[in-house]
This record gives sequence, structure tokens and C-alpha cells, in this order.
Amino acid sequence: MATYIALSNFTDQGIRSVKDSTKRADAVQAAAAKFGAKMTQIYWTLGQYDLVAIIEAPDDASAAAFAVAIGSAGNVRLQTMRAFNKDEMAGVLARLA
Repeated sequence: MATYIALSNFTDQGIRSVKDSTKRADAVQAAAAKFGAKMTQIYWTLGQYDLVAIIEAPDDASAAAFAVAIGSAGNVRLQTMRAFNKDEMAGVLARLA
């Protein structure tokens, strides 16, 4: 499974119902399975982003579909990045000849 980091900000709709944020996080975790994904961690943060989530998905298309589905609910805007662990990065670097 590939790892993705999602940086999120509440929309106007999301901040109006911020008291439901932890319940929505539970629903997002449950919805991830529909895309073959898993939200392994979520953090509410201070600073530029309101939420940071760690997501695992089998491929970029699954991760993108999951992100679009979550974004379409209208509570957050996401920026999603592919993350590489140490072993994956070693494989990338091994291609440099």
C-alpha cells in the first residue's frame, strides 16, 4: 500500500459544524474502505492547516478517488501528497545511475 499525506483546511461549511468534526473523521475512516484505502491517522492542527491525515491506498487512482469523495462532502479542502518511506526512497535512489 502506498502512503499519502493529506493537508486539509475547513471550508465555511466545515467550520460552521466543527463540533461534528470528530464524528466526521469516524465516517471518513469508514468510507475509506470503499476505495480500498485506510486513514491510519488524523490530527487536528494549529497553523496553516486545520487537519493532517495519513492515508494508505493501493494506488494513486484509489487515493485520488477517496480524496475527491471526501472533498465533495464540502467540509474540507485537501492537498494530498504521495509519501515514500525509507525503503521506498532507497528504491527510488537506486534508479539513479
